[in-house]
Amino acid sequence: MPRLVLYVEGPADRGILRGWAYRLLPALAGSLLEGSVILGGRRPARALAHFRALGGAAGGARALCVLDRDDGEGVGLPDAEPGLEIFTWSRRHIESYLLVPEALGRALGRADGRGQLVRLLREHLPADGNEEAWRAVDAKRLLGPGGLLPRALGRPIDLARVARMTQAAELHPDVHSLFGRVQDALQEPGAEP
Repeated sequence: MPRLVLYVEGPADRGILRGWAYRLLPALAGSLLEGSVILGGRRPARALAHFRALGGAAGGARALCVLDRDDGEGVGLPDAEPGLEIFTWSRRHIESYLLVPEALGRALGRADGRGQLVRLLREHLPADGNEEAWRAVDAKRLLGPGGLLPRALGRPIDLARVARMTQAAELHPDVHSLFGRVQDALQEPGAEP
């Protein structure tokens, strides 16, 4: 049994986290998410039940449940459970942290579409530093299948590739905070990815 269990909402979230892990924890990136558990949406109660079935903290397990904020922070979160931490993004979705023009441009890999990409992002994104406005951005509608950016660019956007192409200095403090928690959990006695 892995000593650190990561609970994620879906496979796309796992791919994004793996991409960021290659930037922030490169030595562990390959194995860090192997034992992750996909919850099938924002279902922290399911993470709690699974963690308890593993024996919880008494059984030596540690876990981190990574959730989108969606429309309300803290809605439906279970009571505190020793060994299980809940991390909720301050922005609406994990995809919100992929809306970095430079990283998107690198991930797309073609210069001809970058001008259009920058224009679209300027039209649909708040100014840097306006976190209140960023909290309301529906990044899934911008980046997801059938979203504004894939339609305008004429092709899907590989979100895991965007995550891999994002430089550490371009990552939002929330991303650094999450990986700080992962690193702290892994440094505890008996913890392993």
